Amino acid sequence: MTLDLSNILTQQEPFPPIEEVFSSKGKIKILKILTLYDELNISEIVRKAQLNHATVTQHLNYFKSIGIVDKKIFGRIKIFQLTDDIKVRVIRELIEFWERSESSSALVNHP
Repeated sequence: MTLDLSNILTQQEPFPPIEEVFSSKGKIKILKILTLYDELNISEIVRKAQLNHATVTQHLNYFKSIGIVDKKIFGRIKIFQLTDDIKVRVIRELIEFWERSESSSALVNHP
């Protein structure tokens, strides 16, 4: 499946530079985890990313502020998931492609 990116430049909301979105391994880990698991609470993200709670909270708040992540609250539990924005779909496709490439590479390199 190929994404149609022709309308991405016509969207009205500004998006930060890509360097800010992918500025740390922690941010990339969180994006990867949310791509692979769809939605998780913050404790699960902390555990899977092997990052501390404060760092994960900071990154999730940043992602929420730029429209990459949605947060649902059920009492004291906060569930996070990627939005369906076109830019997020591109990020998701990149991560999924990268994961498939790593899997294929591992099979080729380790018979």
